[in-house]
Amino acid sequence: MRTGNEPVTARSPLRLRFWLSLWGLLWAAAGAAVFSLAARPGWAAACAAVAVLAAVDLVVVIRHIRQGPHYQPGRDVPPYEPPGH
Repeated sequence: MRTGNEPVTARSPLRLRFWLSLWGLLWAAAGAAVFSLAARPGWAAACAAVAVLAAVDLVVVIRHIRQGPHYQPGRDVPPYEPPGH
């Protein structure tokens, strides 16, 4: 069912975003550890910054998943209209 306002009522694939954030967090943390052991402080700092961003995204995704069907509706929930101005 297409309504013509899909960008306004778009839904996020939160489970996919959760696993991608977790994957990025693990790799960035590992990269920060390896680069710090290899005495590359610039690369270690860059990986640590990416790890922090992935951790923040993971917290936001978990919060949205716990908020229920407003952010993660099932296939049986029709699109909702955006709030009027």
